[in-house]
This record gives sequence, C-alpha cells and structure tokens, in this order.
Amino acid sequence: MPGPSTSWFTVRVPASSANLGPGFDALGLALGVYLTCRFRQSETLAIRAEGRDAAQIPTSADNLIWQTTVAVGQSLGLQVPPIELEISNDIPIGKGMGSSAAALTAGVVIADHLLDLRWKPLRILDEAARLEGHPDNVAPCTLGSIVASAIDSGGVTRSIRLDLPKRFGIGVVVPDFDLPTSLARSVLPDSYSRQDAVFNVQRASLLIAALATGSTWAFPTALEDRFHQPYRVPLVPGLDEILKLRAPGLLGCVLSGAGPSILVFYEQGYDSVCDLVRQIFRLHGHESETLFANIADHGFELTAE
Repeated sequence: MPGPSTSWFTVRVPASSANLGPGFDALGLALGVYLTCRFRQSETLAIRAEGRDAAQIPTSADNLIWQTTVAVGQSLGLQVPPIELEISNDIPIGKGMGSSAAALTAGVVIADHLLDLRWKPLRILDEAARLEGHPDNVAPCTLGSIVASAIDSGGVTRSIRLDLPKRFGIGVVVPDFDLPTSLARSVLPDSYSRQDAVFNVQRASLLIAALATGSTWAFPTALEDRFHQPYRVPLVPGLDEILKLRAPGLLGCVLSGAGPSILVFYEQGYDSVCDLVRQIFRLHGHESETLFANIADHGFELTAE
C-alpha cells in the first residue's frame, strides 16, 4: 500500500436504470446524472454530503460508500486507512435510478485506489457485482452506455456494452414518492411458469436486437415483461396505465429498476410524450419531474487534483 498522501482524488459515477422491461437483473443503462466523491487519506474518518437528497446520506461509518471500501479491504485481508470524503449527489435516492449501485461502485474504486490494487474496470465491475448480488446496475456504472450482463458459473461477471441508437431518446419521470427496493423485491414470486419465462426471453432478445440495430418497429412489444412489473403495479400508482401508454413517437415505458421512476423510450423529437406519464401520476395524486438524462457514454471516472 502506498504511503499516506494528502492529495485529493475525485471519482464520478453515473446513475443507472436496470431491467429495461424484460431484462430483469440482466440489462441496464447509464444515465448522465452523477454521484461525485472527492476523497483523500486522513487521520480520522470524516464524511460530508451535499446535493440531492443529501439528508438521506449517512455521514458516519455506516455510509454505504465507506462500508463498501472497508468491505473490499476485508475481503483481501487488508485494512483501509481513514479518509476525508466529500459527497456531491445528483441522483434521486429511492427512485429506481441506481443510487446505491453508484455508491457501491464508488466505494470499490476508492478501495482500489487506497490499497493500490490497480484493478482494471472489469475487475472493479466483478467486485461491485459480487457485493451487490446482481450486475444490472453496477455494470453501466462501470462501463457506461447500455450493458447486458450475466454472472457465470464461476461467479465472474460477463458484460457486453452497446451504444444507444441515435434515433432513440430517453427520459426518466421521477414521481414524488419513494419505493424501497426491499419492498419491490418482496412482492416477486420465487418461480415462474414456462410460458412466462419464454415470454420474457423472447422480449429481451427482441429488445437487444432492436437496440443493436436501431430498429423501432419491434416496440413497444420489446419492452413487455412478466417477471417483475405486473407484481409491482400495486406499489406504483398509475403504473398499469403507464405501461399501456401508446402515442406517436413513444416507443414504450418501463419501470426504472425497481421503481417508482419510469424510463421512457421515444423517437428523437418526441420528448413531449414524457408529459403523458406525468399526467397519469397526477391523476393518481402524485406530482413528478422529467429528467432528460442523456446516456452516459462512460462509466466511473477517477481523476487526481
């Protein structure tokens, strides 16, 4: 491990949206909304947080970024030195935009730096996926753009990155209520019928092909799902109507991650279709905002001051 240094370093990690409809725990994309962490070695742990939902970010030793950094060190039998950590957050927390995955990824990157591990991005992704338990959010946090991921029989994460076709636009409609991931997971069944499994395999395959080629004719069928969204309809007011929305230029709507935010795919020039989602939320008694977050071409970035 290198000697103590008072130099500041900054790691910036994009938000992410997982599942993309049928790609449950397998597909995700990076959004141009960021968690930024400025850190340096210190005599004692000191954490400060600012930005969106900063009041929900712990500034003690139970902070997820710091806990992840320590966990990486413990897994290697190494002790991480205390740090001074300044957190600037733009990612909505508890809204299905991968705030915890961004924090976890940042923690792995900080550990890699402090312990001089010199891990390549795919190794950082592998460690982040091991800690998260599934790769769909941490893969775009690490690699950027759209990522298809799987954990192989040996526990290693395998990921392939795609670029969003230029004719597609993305919007995220963020409602004024939270949905804990633990609750959203608790309503899912332990098993699925063969009919539902085939249904999702077909749609996920169609979606990947459409994203790879820029084809729009397969939408909104390519976004249909039977693995998670039908079970989460009672948790997100208006979700049933939102998933059935059809309009010129609208490719389709899906839950962003576990929700409650809605990821809207549309053809360029039709960004106004996001207002249709906001109208449905309003009819169910909830206000919302639209984030026109471009796809983040890059995953995390670490820079020195």
